Parts: sequence; C-alpha cells; structure tokens
Amino acid sequence: MAMFLNLDELEELTGRKLKSKQIDALKRMGVPFRVNAVGRPVVASAAIEGARMPPPVAHEPQWKMPK
Repeated sequence: MAMFLNLDELEELTGRKLKSKQIDALKRMGVPFRVNAVGRPVVASAAIEGARMPPPVAHEPQWKMPK
C-alpha cells in the first residue's frame, strides 16, 4: 500500500473533486491531513487504516542567542 492516498482515493473518501472542498470535507470528518505546496490535501494511508501514527516532533532551534 502507498504511504499517501492517491487523487482517486481522496476523491472517493471526500466525495469531492475540488481541493478546497476536499479540505473542507476532511476537516468535517476529522481526518488528519496536510496541504502540500500546490494546495492539495495529502492524507497518509495510515490515517484511514486506523494505524497509529507517531505524534509530530516539535523542532527546537539548533542555536540559542547568547545572553
């Protein structure tokens, strides 16, 4: 299985073809997603299959301002 849903799967899941409407539908359904550089929602297959995904890692700056 692919890591992300393809366009056809995303259309089937949301019932929408327009990316803005897909985003609205995903929000209403509570499906976790990210928006890529061209404005398309990207859904991990694991989010639909019910697999546990690791929580996002908070990135701390690698440097600190001198005091």
